[in-house]
Amino acid sequence: MAIQRRTLIRAAAGVAAAATVAPVLAQARTKVKVGYLHTPAVDGHIWLGQQSGGFVKQGLELELVQFTTGLELFQAMIGGSLDVLATGAVLSNFPARGQGKVFLLNNIEYATAQLWVRGDAGIASLADLKGKQIATTTGTTAHVFLDRALRSAQLDPARDVRIVNQRMAEAVTSFISGAVPAVALWSPFDSTVRQKAAGARKLIDASAFFPQAAIMGGWAARNDYYEKNKATLRKLVAAWVPVNDHIVNNPDAAAEALQKTQYKEVPLAEFKEQFKASKYYSSPDWRVKYADGTATRWLQQVTDFFVQNANIANAVKAEQYFDPSIFNEVVKA
Repeated sequence: MAIQRRTLIRAAAGVAAAATVAPVLAQARTKVKVGYLHTPAVDGHIWLGQQSGGFVKQGLELELVQFTTGLELFQAMIGGSLDVLATGAVLSNFPARGQGKVFLLNNIEYATAQLWVRGDAGIASLADLKGKQIATTTGTTAHVFLDRALRSAQLDPARDVRIVNQRMAEAVTSFISGAVPAVALWSPFDSTVRQKAAGARKLIDASAFFPQAAIMGGWAARNDYYEKNKATLRKLVAAWVPVNDHIVNNPDAAAEALQKTQYKEVPLAEFKEQFKASKYYSSPDWRVKYADGTATRWLQQVTDFFVQNANIANAVKAEQYFDPSIFNEVVKA
């Protein structure tokens, strides 16, 4: 009985201590307003980190806000509505204008951007797109990929085709309805096309242009937030690292967890393929790519596209808007 009594006393003391500590921990959490796109290449790390409790373990509470495009994300962040964001190709756009600092990279959108054509459009190759309408969302990952694809077939994106700028959901709807014969999209919108556009086929995807046109996805912070909250950004990176390693080491398990909670509308087998359309690297591998300039060159390639297509004057170079030091402080050599 004495042993039981001592056990009960220790248990009671533990409960009391936990009750005392819990509110303190809750109060100690730092809230971070995070904008994101609902695509596996962008929000995969976020949701897996939420599920595993990784951000909470680092004392962070993420206030998540979903957006439709990276353009809208950056506009919200510049306006002060967000502290940080996760996105795709637009990561190389606004920071080149001096608006936002890139501090963490998620992946290469290796094959997430895809060009689909209708079965009744008579399009057998990229060259057959001459004179045709192509729906997409300009200024995004899909647009960057489309530009590269057209130029590979000696087509001038400004003269030889007509690019119809729509939000991606509307662009896909236009394609399915037959209003346009082709659409440049990103996953998981290809799932909608597969389900609703009978006879449609994927003509090409971004993997055909890797690494010459590698499209980076990752995180950026608002300029003033970056300057004043580097300790918080280090915690965010520290929470990201085990999630990223899980994705690299267990891609099917990671995909299953995401599909079950965030992408239920996409069949599991299809979602696993979509998930693998991004190229992920381990934290040590990323550190090497940060150090040898590979990551910076990949960012600059897409910045060059935006400089040309969006007429960015006095563009900031990737080596200036990308800061690898926060990641390197967390992930030691």
